[in-house]
Amino acid sequence: MTEMLQWLGHLENSKIVALLIFFVTFCGILIYVFTGKQRKERLESYKYIPFDDEDKSASDETRKADER
Repeated sequence: MTEMLQWLGHLENSKIVALLIFFVTFCGILIYVFTGKQRKERLESYKYIPFDDEDKSASDETRKADER
């Protein structure tokens, strides 16, 4: 056990271990986000949010112009 801790204590070894931990965590997050039908449908609906906002503001401006 102490040999393993000494091995991790060296900077060149700890960088590799940290990289592997972060890579596995990143892959886990991707798998969690993109699996599951409900989550996928919800994420697909989010991609149109910027366009929906522009449509609402444009329709509000035309409505205000029509009221004048």
